[in-house]
Amino acid sequence: MSLAELSLDAATGIATITINRPEVMNALNVPLAEALRDVALEVRDDARVRCVVLRGNGRAFIAGGDLASFAKDFEVADQVADDLLNALHVLVETLRNIDAPVIASVHGAVAGAGLSLMTACDLVIAAQGTRFMIAYDRIGASPDCGGTYFLPRLLGRNKAAQLMFLSETLDAEAALAAGLIYKVVAADALAASTAELATRLANGPTQAYGNYKRLVEKTYDRSLPEQLEAERNAFSANTRTADFREGVSAFLGKRPAQFKGRSQ
Repeated sequence: MSLAELSLDAATGIATITINRPEVMNALNVPLAEALRDVALEVRDDARVRCVVLRGNGRAFIAGGDLASFAKDFEVADQVADDLLNALHVLVETLRNIDAPVIASVHGAVAGAGLSLMTACDLVIAAQGTRFMIAYDRIGASPDCGGTYFLPRLLGRNKAAQLMFLSETLDAEAALAAGLIYKVVAADALAASTAELATRLANGPTQAYGNYKRLVEKTYDRSLPEQLEAERNAFSANTRTADFREGVSAFLGKRPAQFKGRSQ
């Protein structure tokens, strides 16, 4: 298995990206970041993909950055950071821009850059016992990988400040109550619950999901009239898709819709 393994179920359209450095709890170094970037770009360019699952192999989702890669030579730590973040920024932007919904299926430790990457996903399902922490202050650094972008939007400024300044740790139930994640399940049910959620999303109107993601991404940068116009344009584009025709016909026919995720 490579550092980031991609598997695609062509029948369902579910692409699973598995992070695979279990010996260090999937801590992110440059080779792993570049592997994640490459598989994310592969997923983005595959028209068969209708849902993406991001998961970690071993005892954790991602326990943060690999600090040992910085400690080898502090004189070049800034270059290591640049190389790491160049890859991870592409990963984050790809997860946000792909039409297909992205699920983070998390367990164990979700820390530092791992927490930031998790928040770039659309929905998070967590095993009981999962621990969430940002903890950059413990190493004298500020958050990266979108942490300062996503956390205030998900939690509000004050709660995000508690995580960033005080290194607060949230258990799965607290993360759920705060709105950081979608669902908590028993540890032995994580895989099955993730598969159930992924199947539901993969059967949805993929292009409409993509329009929703883009609308939400820009909502804080637009005035209300601008957002209304963007919604008009997106809805108009939706009406020209095969999925829209199917959805309306199914609703009027009082039957379940059979979406294909295609424009034609």
